[in-house]
Amino acid sequence: MNSCSRSETRRCRPLLGTFVEIKATGLDDDALNSAINHAFGQIERIQSLMSVHDGASEISRVNAEAFLGPVKVSDETFAVLEHGLELALASAGAFDFTIAPLLASWGLLPAYLRRRAHGNWRDVVLQSGNQVRFARPVAIDLGGIAKGFAVDAAIASLRGNQATSASVNAGGDLRVFGPDESRIHLRHPVSAQPVSNPISLRNAALATSSPCFTRRQWRGRAVSHLVNPFHRRAIAESVSVSVRASECWLADALTKVVLTTDPATAARLLELHDAEAWILSA
Repeated sequence: MNSCSRSETRRCRPLLGTFVEIKATGLDDDALNSAINHAFGQIERIQSLMSVHDGASEISRVNAEAFLGPVKVSDETFAVLEHGLELALASAGAFDFTIAPLLASWGLLPAYLRRRAHGNWRDVVLQSGNQVRFARPVAIDLGGIAKGFAVDAAIASLRGNQATSASVNAGGDLRVFGPDESRIHLRHPVSAQPVSNPISLRNAALATSSPCFTRRQWRGRAVSHLVNPFHRRAIAESVSVSVRASECWLADALTKVVLTTDPATAARLLELHDAEAWILSA
């Protein structure tokens, strides 16, 4: 997409398994295009580090080698792993990025992520010097947190390049900054129609997770990319959870917590992070 006007530039690229739209204002056209290019570059970097669909990515190397010995990773990958383990601990495992083997067995992730036995987040050990090792042969999928982290990286880049306001929308993961308020209409998971009451968003992030986007049949039952890690069963109901938080990685991850844990734990974690959740169901 080309610039819409001199005061606002909006562009879109296929990244992170979806279409990522960046909109920015506050600079001349050339400066805005340069700032948006740099922001897209940050998203591409996060994708190249953390995609399990890329056999050359850092997380693919971790999955292949971390049970054999420590694997050194970038600051970004290490930070996402730290965030994930902190939330896993705080939620007693409601957030668990080691469900990749189960998703692979359903055909939702690459087959090389399958494992004979399953572990959990406690088997991921972070060591000094940005090193990661596995206590058991688990496999990590950062899809539940890395997309939000990439959105945050793009926003930080746009801020650093002096944009006055901006939004980054990555197919259900959105973050905005600037003086104006954005009004976001959620879509109902059954009808796909916008709900009547919009959510107000200013200098904040909003992420939505729903099994409706990836639900499919596997051996006669419905599966999706969302899993209850306690029972190791797919979440396949017609439901969606949206979370508003200060950062997109946090909003992204908290949607999974709200979907999988009990209401009291979810409410405690939302309050701890000054976040809010909206649940839509049939």
